Amino acid sequence: MNQPRHMPSSDSTPRPAPNARSSVWPWLLTATLVVALDQLSKWLITQDLPLDASRPITGYFNLVHIENPGAAFSFLAAAAGWQRWLFTALGLGASALIVWLLFRHRGKTLFSLALALILGGALGNVADRLVWGHVTDFLDFYVTIGGRQWHWPAFNLADSSIFVGAVLLLLDEWRQARHLKGEAP
Repeated sequence: MNQPRHMPSSDSTPRPAPNARSSVWPWLLTATLVVALDQLSKWLITQDLPLDASRPITGYFNLVHIENPGAAFSFLAAAAGWQRWLFTALGLGASALIVWLLFRHRGKTLFSLALALILGGALGNVADRLVWGHVTDFLDFYVTIGGRQWHWPAFNLADSSIFVGAVLLLLDEWRQARHLKGEAP
């Protein structure tokens, strides 16, 4: 006996949840693209600029070639070398957690995009630490006030990807909170 298409099936076969039907591959490919672009950009900088060199681009931006053995804002850069392995382990641990979250929430587009960007950035910097023992930074933004230049710490595409991913996570949370607030009495 044929049932109309709009009628639910009477069999008891469980249907997969929407997240189970979504593929995680677009997010893993996005992360891979971020790693590739990050590594390419760092390679180009190391080929074009000597270490500690600076090339002015605009009145507020330089390309630089800096090797940072520490973390953000050169945190622990002056340590004896153990920080390389600490930050590598933290990056790999965070990456494993992110991959697990991607598999669990792959049907949530904005959330998954945010995680993919963070994953790609984390793995880009982990690759630097594993291969070179430091992270190559090259984006140097600054402002000139009263004849003095105030520089933001130099960063790279991996750091930018992590930042954009974090902003997207906040946006996703804000959207979900607004959605839930609209449903609440």
